Amino acid sequence: MMNELRDGDIDELLSAWEETYKKGQLTLWIFLALKAGEKYVDEIRAFVAERSQATMYCEEQSLYRVLRKFEHVHIVTHVLRKGNKGPDRKYYSLTPLGIALFDRFVDRNINLFFQPDIKNILLS
Repeated sequence: MMNELRDGDIDELLSAWEETYKKGQLTLWIFLALKAGEKYVDEIRAFVAERSQATMYCEEQSLYRVLRKFEHVHIVTHVLRKGNKGPDRKYYSLTPLGIALFDRFVDRNINLFFQPDIKNILLS
């Protein structure tokens, strides 16, 4: 016989699931931020936090590391621009390759959720 789950049990399981989910979602959120327009690191962080309704967060150093990796494979680029104060800021954007990669990812993995049968399951 199945034990009845308490809200605390569900919250604990949900937290564990979300931690695994978030590890794979950071790239998606960074690409969403950059697809919306050129941004520097703090703007990317703010975009991710705001648009994910604070369910996603990225640390500055992790974000720089990921962006360097993306630049290395030519899907992200940056330009230096004057900041409000201090040194120039790196403003990041998707390259044409990055845009094509993101668009193909969305076609293959995100648009599935808009199919009527899947959407009905999600909303039921």
